Amino acid sequence: MKIGNTLIRSFAFLALISSLAVPAFSQLSGIDRERAQSVLEGVASDIRKEYYDPKFHGVDFNAKVAEAKAGIAKANSWNAAMIEIAVLADDLNDSHTRFYPPQPDVRTDYGWTFQLVGDRCLVTRVRPNSDAEAKGLKPGDEILTIDKVRPTRFSLPKISYSIEGLSQQKSLQVSVRDQSGATRTLDVAAKYKLPKIVSGIDHPYGVDFQYFRLGYENYAHRMRAQTTELTDGLMIVKLPGFFLSESEIEKLVAKARKHQSLIVDLRGNPGGAEECLQYLLGGVFDHEVKIANKIMRSKTEPLVTKNHHEPFTGKLIVLVDSGSSSAAELFARVVQIEKRGTVIGDRSSGLVMESRTYPRSVGLPPVYYADSITRADLIMADGKSLEHAGVTPDEVLLPTPADLAARRDPVMARAAELAGVNLTPEDAGKLFPYEWSAD
Repeated sequence: MKIGNTLIRSFAFLALISSLAVPAFSQLSGIDRERAQSVLEGVASDIRKEYYDPKFHGVDFNAKVAEAKAGIAKANSWNAAMIEIAVLADDLNDSHTRFYPPQPDVRTDYGWTFQLVGDRCLVTRVRPNSDAEAKGLKPGDEILTIDKVRPTRFSLPKISYSIEGLSQQKSLQVSVRDQSGATRTLDVAAKYKLPKIVSGIDHPYGVDFQYFRLGYENYAHRMRAQTTELTDGLMIVKLPGFFLSESEIEKLVAKARKHQSLIVDLRGNPGGAEECLQYLLGGVFDHEVKIANKIMRSKTEPLVTKNHHEPFTGKLIVLVDSGSSSAAELFARVVQIEKRGTVIGDRSSGLVMESRTYPRSVGLPPVYYADSITRADLIMADGKSLEHAGVTPDEVLLPTPADLAARRDPVMARAAELAGVNLTPEDAGKLFPYEWSAD
């Protein structure tokens, strides 16, 4: 068994047995076990039909399905059965092939955020009036372990998936080292919230699963593009996700054309829609550019930019960090390959494939679940894939724990300097205040 799956089994199992599980399935009756097997069959069928690589990366997929089936037959709870299916998908070692089990009718807010900065996992924000704040967790603290698992570039995506995709934990046990060097272990309680249903969506795995699961409320507002014009010479756009329409991108590009320099901040951007990537890249090139070759099950086709009649042609600076994924990484790497601009920040996540999410249900009353299946690998113009590699910036620049504690942004300040604008790290940190999801 691969190390990654050992991590998912141990971490997710400990999480799930203490989590707020789907009430109707906390114990596994005969009918529930049959339903779990039906969910497994559905996920396995989707992977067999839709996965881009018919050889499954050399994995004996039929054998893995048989292992999962045997595991469900022995499982003593619904949650344990769901872990078997999650491990099946993870066996492919593919960042975009994932299983999303039935979700409880609440969402969990842990009250703090964290990410890798270089090779260290640091607390980036702590929500006011949260249990995390009350326990003394602070931005800049280094996370040594989360539920006894050390966060690394390899393990952190699996930890995040276990916390956010598989379970709704009542608390997280966190071992931290503060800026003085003192270490301690905290049990940080979560806050449960009833989701506000978005219009037109009546279930997490209904009309638009991704929208509901990732946001519940105010998601579109928090994913909007924000801009600021520091001088006539510099515009900055903060892009939390690739979810803009063609008309929105046209307006953004038209606004950028009034300036000599443009900073595109893709830090923390998880990716999004392929067409948004095509139009946005087309807005900063005066000719068609190949983004990548899409390697699919039965064919290969180029992914190219969709150009504007009047693109932005000035100086371009792109910011990335370990939270920049998928389309954000493709954008930054194309800028590098084509020598169109400068990329600054931290190495990106290396989670770059093209996938589609399939909402599913089994039984009556229905049990809803979903799976995300990779439909194409993306090979860049240099012949390489960004999957498990990421984008290494032209200039690696990391915030320090003290910067995070003081809400300074030295990366943005450096980007402004390259654009010929004087901006202090303190002022840079105030440009786009973080917005917590609404209570």
